[in-house]
Amino acid sequence: MKGYVSSIQSMGTLDGPGVRFVAFLQGCNLNCGCCHNPETKPVSGGNEYEALDIAQMCEKYKSYFGDKGGITLSGGEPLLQSAFAKEIFTECKARGINTCLDTSGSVINSDVLSLLEVTDHVLLDIKYHTEELYKKYVGCSLAKPLEFLSILNGKNISTTLRQVIIPTLNDNRESMLFLKGLKEQYPCVQKIELLPFKKICQTKYDNLGQDFPFKDFETPSQALIKELEAML
Repeated sequence: MKGYVSSIQSMGTLDGPGVRFVAFLQGCNLNCGCCHNPETKPVSGGNEYEALDIAQMCEKYKSYFGDKGGITLSGGEPLLQSAFAKEIFTECKARGINTCLDTSGSVINSDVLSLLEVTDHVLLDIKYHTEELYKKYVGCSLAKPLEFLSILNGKNISTTLRQVIIPTLNDNRESMLFLKGLKEQYPCVQKIELLPFKKICQTKYDNLGQDFPFKDFETPSQALIKELEAML
């Protein structure tokens, strides 16, 4: 099976457990104001690969993965190419490689459910704690990722909740208590990661001739991140 990939990172350290081979799949169904990969948004873009090619490339780095590392499919939104992703993961698992999805959890269909059967770990973005913020700055309902999380829990798939901290939007106690509540409610959640919002993607928007929606938001201080982590 063939699919479309925006870019590949051979030795990622921030994309799941351990050292990861990361493929950023092309296409996204959301309109996140803080998006760091605007080049991955168009569905008709990227480079065409066969699933087997991705798995064989990944296998070359297997000696670096250790006990925890493996392959991560990110994006864009990898769930838009779930059948392609499933074939990649199936080939990787046949080679003894751990599989991880980095997703917004905004797509749920039979192909996605099938993909989860060969998924070892999920990085699930919980971007905000209210329906209003989701509708305004993401373009979908908060109910969608929560439904996805419930599915992950039912399948007992190890999950990390992630949230990009954006001052004035989700840098508050309410957001942290919401995340903490999800971890307490769903045993599949192993940890929560808070990621500071950064504007290093501004160059990408400039090169694409696009406006960066969140250009006026500030980057949170490390002290603030630690304060929020303490609330968790």
